[in-house]
Amino acid sequence: MLRLFTRHLIIRSHDLGKDVTIMLALVNEDMQGLYEDSFPVVWKVTKFGKTGPYMSQVTYTNQLAFAKGQVVDGNYVTAATSINLNAGQKTTLTGQDQDDDYYTFSTAVAGAPGSVQAVNKTGLTQDLAVGFLNKGDFTPTPALYFPDIKDGSQVTAQFTLILRVYITSDYEETSILRGPINTPAIWTQDLTGLATNTIWNLKHDTLTGRYTLTHA
Repeated sequence: MLRLFTRHLIIRSHDLGKDVTIMLALVNEDMQGLYEDSFPVVWKVTKFGKTGPYMSQVTYTNQLAFAKGQVVDGNYVTAATSINLNAGQKTTLTGQDQDDDYYTFSTAVAGAPGSVQAVNKTGLTQDLAVGFLNKGDFTPTPALYFPDIKDGSQVTAQFTLILRVYITSDYEETSILRGPINTPAIWTQDLTGLATNTIWNLKHDTLTGRYTLTHA
């Protein structure tokens, strides 16, 4: 039985010196087919002001989930249909009605070790996403989007918890990243290596113009 864990992260600043926007996304740049078959989804976007205190916080729980959804104006919209599953499990999406309420995921069964899988048996092409479900949330937070999954096809996701933080105002929360971010991440971390609760200070170096995140 999977042992659930959570990671609570707080990013804060005080008198940063510039108005900036930070963007968080779970992006594994070594994933095969990234930006071709699968696309990261923006997790969090927060504006930080140049004076005074600002804070952003996120929570991750390692309860994975598949969801059927749709894309509206470049953003992923999670539908009502989703299923919780863990690494090494597999589910099947069935139903042929145009209404999302009539699509269902089967109970998770054993699948390929180290990955989660979903088979499309709806008779139609579908858009799917894998994400995570925090305690108290009704639907999972999407992290990786798989478009145009043909009937009879299978999605296999090896979900790696690499969190990256960027300084950019080009994206909204749930935006689908169709290609690499045009600015390097200021911070990269495997969430499994963090403590349950961590606080990070966002700072700006006026000489170099660079931003950094340091453990408080």
